[in-house]
Amino acid sequence: MNHKYQLPKDGGLAKESAPKDIVHRYERMPTKVFESEYQGVQYIADIICRLVRNHSENASARDIYEELPPFVLGLTTGRTPLGLYRELVKRYHAGEISFKNVAVYTLDEFYPIKRTEQQSRNYRIHDEFLKHVDIHPDNIHIPNGSIPESIISEYCADYEKAIRKIDLMIIGMGEDGQVGFNEPGSYAKSPTRLVELSHNSRKVQSSQFYGLENTPKMAITMGLGTIMRADRIVLMAWGEEKAEAVHRVVEGVVTDLIPASHLQLHPAIEVVIDENAAEHLTREQTPWLVGPCEWTPKFVRKAVVWLCSKVNKPILKLTYNDYIENSLGELLEKCGTYDKVNIRVFNDLQHTITGWPGGKPNADDSTRPAPSLPYPKRALIFSPHPDDDVISMGGTFIRLVEQHHDVHVAYQTSGNVAVHDDVVLQNIDTARELGLGDTYNEVCQLIASKKRGKPEPRKLLDIKGAIRRAEARAAVRSFGLNPDTNAHFLNLPFYETGGIKKGALTDKDIEIIVKLLREIRPHQIYAAGDLADPHGTHRMCIEALLEALERTKDDDWREECHMWLYRGAWMEWNLGMVDMAVPLSPDEMLKKRHAIYRHLSQKDIVPFPGSDTREFWQRAEERTQNTAKLYDKLGMAEYQAIEVFVKMF
Repeated sequence: MNHKYQLPKDGGLAKESAPKDIVHRYERMPTKVFESEYQGVQYIADIICRLVRNHSENASARDIYEELPPFVLGLTTGRTPLGLYRELVKRYHAGEISFKNVAVYTLDEFYPIKRTEQQSRNYRIHDEFLKHVDIHPDNIHIPNGSIPESIISEYCADYEKAIRKIDLMIIGMGEDGQVGFNEPGSYAKSPTRLVELSHNSRKVQSSQFYGLENTPKMAITMGLGTIMRADRIVLMAWGEEKAEAVHRVVEGVVTDLIPASHLQLHPAIEVVIDENAAEHLTREQTPWLVGPCEWTPKFVRKAVVWLCSKVNKPILKLTYNDYIENSLGELLEKCGTYDKVNIRVFNDLQHTITGWPGGKPNADDSTRPAPSLPYPKRALIFSPHPDDDVISMGGTFIRLVEQHHDVHVAYQTSGNVAVHDDVVLQNIDTARELGLGDTYNEVCQLIASKKRGKPEPRKLLDIKGAIRRAEARAAVRSFGLNPDTNAHFLNLPFYETGGIKKGALTDKDIEIIVKLLREIRPHQIYAAGDLADPHGTHRMCIEALLEALERTKDDDWREECHMWLYRGAWMEWNLGMVDMAVPLSPDEMLKKRHAIYRHLSQKDIVPFPGSDTREFWQRAEERTQNTAKLYDKLGMAEYQAIEVFVKMF
């Protein structure tokens, strides 16, 4: 299904009236920005289909006895190309493209690794793409991760020689600007070779290997020099986690420290990204520096908040010169004098603050984010994993319960793969000590039966799922919610693969959510609005919810329903976007922290901690405290912490 999740647009660069050269004047490579990954994928798939067809058609004019060389397609691996692979398979089955005369050379492979291991690039590209199309096996060229180390240098040299010509190279990019496994520091003319992976790259990859200790320390990769020999290159990136890298690659200088920046020197390079990956580009982040803009109230607020950070002043202290000297003269031309703009934005931002996220009964709600009626409201919080609710909006959750709204929480996935085996043994040992049954040795055998790269045994996953359900129930019970009636565990099927790689969303996932929506008939919906990897769990969860809402759009309860988006543990909404800000007192912060504590399996020994080694409560508190400091610096009241939300509808 097509991706539906996009944030509401509000103002920005007036691209229709701005000359193309002005829009792109900060960019050192041709860059196309699409609303979503889906649209970007369509564009790239069109290029591939067109070039492959042209190759075949041009060959028809050749001498009948002259052998037609295959069209050579270089392909990246990992998560970035998943949508493209699915689209190419779809077009193949529709008869729009044939791969009979296409040769594929892939970019990289872990080392050492067997091609049969699910984490290998070889396995994944076959599973996701090659086995579904009519490409000839002899035309598939993938680095062999099981070559003996004694001959690896010769093997890499032979792979390099085999790549005599690449007609089209499709590549992705890492968060540090890596291309393939060309780490920061790789030189511009590097060939195919064995490289040592950086600690950060291994941490990024560790989730699919079930921990850093199982993650390979080396990889085989095409070199930058190999890639630069391609006739044409398309560099693609999706999701906000790539935004900073995209900014440095597209607008920064060429440097070995950002390997993808060398692509600026290629004569036929094109960057294709979605809006989330583009958010740090000048035309998206500060478009008033680029050209004429559409000055809606929320966009004016975004510009003024930026100006405050630029000159280090609160809103009401901004001067005429501050606006003029920082390229915001057009804002004053369109919206009035600087002092009127200051007051308008100050009031606008102040009106986002409310201690009543469900609406304050018997109050004038003309300037409040949430309407006062009906009261009490039915609120439904969607949590992708069994702890996102309390980590990301725990204070607001507690406030809704204490203000006597009918609050429900729906845990969309089981989160079972994120439970460490030691946590399982501790829980089973506790049951044994209490005399509730002795299955300790049986569970030990289950854990011992796990095979690297294979899904975990279902019985073990069921135990892990039960642990996470009990933790979620304890968390909401700690602040007065009845988990028997108001906590709903959806266990969406797309997640239940037993491994890190998840399945595609299907009608089964959507209908589970539809059923719950129609059962509760909520007045308010809260959901995780993350803008990261389109194939990550959080994004898939909100895509499933939006599809369910599409299917219920004609239900009568939808007329009074509003949807609020919160962020995950690592990121926060830009204040220019915020529609509701819920301040938390020190006591409420403590209640939220204690609710997060109930998720014991996610403390200290989380299997996939990412690059941030702090515990979730620490990340959550720092994020909400920083938000409160930003409001304070802008001239608002000083609070201990603030949770913020964007209104979807």
